[in-house]
Amino acid sequence: MQGKTCLNCGAPIQGRIDKKFCDDQCRNTYNYQLYADGSNLIRRINHALKKNRNILASLVKEGDEMAKVPKEKLTQEGYQFKYSTHTYETKKGSIYTYCYDYGFLPLESGWMLIVKVKE
Repeated sequence: MQGKTCLNCGAPIQGRIDKKFCDDQCRNTYNYQLYADGSNLIRRINHALKKNRNILASLVKEGDEMAKVPKEKLTQEGYQFKYSTHTYETKKGSIYTYCYDYGFLPLESGWMLIVKVKE
């Protein structure tokens, strides 16, 4: 009967009969590669959301609850409009787009109203 081989590197395995890897490094490498693609996507999206939130927060002055800036300013700062956490529609039909506790409302002539959620 031929012995089992490591799922990661193919080396012969010695020890317990239910062992799948030759050592901890091969086990860790195998599992990292198995889950890396999904984790990297989630990590990139979370990074973009945090960056968007920080950009919005940086444009609202300390003590204020809102600010009005040109949309171009958000773009220059690196804001990625395809990433947001949620939207809110007012009774009048205005739609605010949020990244966590900061959001924006597109206004006329390329301006944006940035708001902070009241606690």
